Amino acid sequence: MILESRLLARFLRYVRIGTAADPTATAYPSSPGQWDLGKVLAQELMAMGAEDVQHDRYGLVWGTIPSTLGPGLPTVALIAHLDTSPEAPGSDVNPQVIEAYDGGVIVLESGAVIDPAQTPGMRELIGKTLVTTDGKTLLGADDKAGVAIIMELAHHLIERPFLPHGPVQLLFTCDEEIGRGTDKIDLVQLAATVAYTLDGGGAGMIDVETFSADAIRVRFIGHNIHPAIAQGRMINSLRGAAAFVDALPKAELTPETTGNRQGFIHVHDIRGGVGQCDVDLILRSFDASELDRFTEIVTSTAEAAARAIPGLRVEFVRRRQYRNLAEGLSRLPESYELAELAFANLKRPYTKAIVRGGTDGSQLTEKGLPTPNLSSGQHNIHSVLEFACLDEMTQATEHLVELLRLWSERRS
Repeated sequence: MILESRLLARFLRYVRIGTAADPTATAYPSSPGQWDLGKVLAQELMAMGAEDVQHDRYGLVWGTIPSTLGPGLPTVALIAHLDTSPEAPGSDVNPQVIEAYDGGVIVLESGAVIDPAQTPGMRELIGKTLVTTDGKTLLGADDKAGVAIIMELAHHLIERPFLPHGPVQLLFTCDEEIGRGTDKIDLVQLAATVAYTLDGGGAGMIDVETFSADAIRVRFIGHNIHPAIAQGRMINSLRGAAAFVDALPKAELTPETTGNRQGFIHVHDIRGGVGQCDVDLILRSFDASELDRFTEIVTSTAEAAARAIPGLRVEFVRRRQYRNLAEGLSRLPESYELAELAFANLKRPYTKAIVRGGTDGSQLTEKGLPTPNLSSGQHNIHSVLEFACLDEMTQATEHLVELLRLWSERRS
């Protein structure tokens, strides 16, 4: 039995440490809170008896649970990320535990509400334990739910050396939310046959396909001068940026207007002033070739906006982020087939899913390490209405125990 009270205590401890990633930072990790949480995890891993514990110079936390069945078994890596989204406040998190959820609207301290009518699947959580915030911040279940699950699994396995499993490599990464989660991972050090990220929503989901993703920065360069002497001399880059954003597709190709397998162009940040203004966008599609078409839409729209303002210049920087998970998982079908079998053995429903986003697993799979993504009880992520389900977190931990047993029956 998974010790649910200890799992909850871990999670509440972790979410109180603010770890929002900072997309403007050049340091790695991008925020000091990630160092703080990493230090806590490393200390806890050493205290519980994990081997090869390391909090490395990049802020990554490593640990190993040795095989209970001797050598020759495939190594399974379990991965979660320390950072949280910068898109909503992530400091001073005040978690609220709701036991035996009654199915109604949850009114948070801030006055915000979590409405089951607006939250798919929430009715299925009646009677379960939910964790929210006071409505002023993110909870950070993305991905501290995954962090807590892996940490509790490690403790569970160390306390029960009779459980069958091969070597388990634990890895906690940084800056996943800003596309840098695998930048400092040494795959030789990881030395895994297969990996799983614990970074999915709800329960019973095996993410086997993700978006392909690029980011693009559009920089408008004007000329700033005091407005009192600006006639014929000022070139306002803000006007070009505003015209550009307004001219982008609105009725299609946006997150608000697309679903299922449709891709999008998403403006998510504007920074600057009269002299220079940067507009940051992300491009998403299940078909990587479509990202070139989206780039053409962005660049042609920006160039038209710049031409309308004499003297205004525009520059572009496109950055590759990750590619569709499905493109690499075919190299090791067991990576998801054994996850399916583990759910079946536990007599729990499951779904192979496509995810309209990406994980560290998208990049790791592209680099040669097949890495499906598994559920970790997250809901309403990247929002102050985010919450986690403790029961689903417990189920995820149980699923990992069975999944590791199944991998221990395979010889590497």
